[in-house]
Amino acid sequence: MGNLKPLEILLIIAVIVLLFGAKKLPEMARSLGKSARILKSEAKAMKKDGEAEDAATAANVTDPAGQPVAPRTIQAAPGDVTSSRPVSEPNRTTQG
Repeated sequence: MGNLKPLEILLIIAVIVLLFGAKKLPEMARSLGKSARILKSEAKAMKKDGEAEDAATAANVTDPAGQPVAPRTIQAAPGDVTSSRPVSEPNRTTQG
């Protein structure tokens, strides 16, 4: 990839513009950037989940009733960046 000359780069760009059209290119670039951000945030979340899982296993975490606490999974709709991050929850108490 490092052996491309400026003329070859211009030729590749011209072919891309002819194939997809100038109006579609910004939209494609936005969706590519959004996908990269989602991938990055999901990779971080998976890494944190793995670390938290290791810590929970080592500490043998239990809730007030004495039962093991399962890690909470949050699912997001495809393309939803804001809700795909892990959410920390305060301790819940039962109201009766």
